[in-house]
Order: sequence, then C-alpha cells, then structure tokens
Amino acid sequence: MSKVVKVIEVLSQSNKSWEDATAKAVKAASKSIKGIKSIYIVDMSAKVDGDKIVQYRINAKISFLIK
Repeated sequence: MSKVVKVIEVLSQSNKSWEDATAKAVKAASKSIKGIKSIYIVDMSAKVDGDKIVQYRINAKISFLIK
C-alpha cells in the first residue's frame, strides 16, 4: 500500500530563537493535523530594533500523511 504525503507552508515567529519558532510551528500545526512527519525550513529572517534581534521568523514546509 502506497502512502500519500501532503505538504503545507507555514509561517511562525518567536522572541527567543529560530528553533523556538520552529517548535511553535509544529505545535500549532499539530492541533489540527495528525501524522506530521517532517518540517523543512525554507527561509529564516529576523526583526531588528536598534542593535538587537527582537523577533525570529521562519517560513517552513510541514509534511504529513494522508489516510
């Protein structure tokens, strides 16, 4: 039996780190999607205020199984 995988694109942000933004993306997606298998970070960016990074942002693709 072959498996079908769907991919969605998500955006997430964090005041702590890119890793935290990634974890938040998976946590939020898992509330409505079951069977998440992977996350691929497409792009990372940050908002800067003065000389400090104040927000970390990611654009990611999450893949999950379709049953």
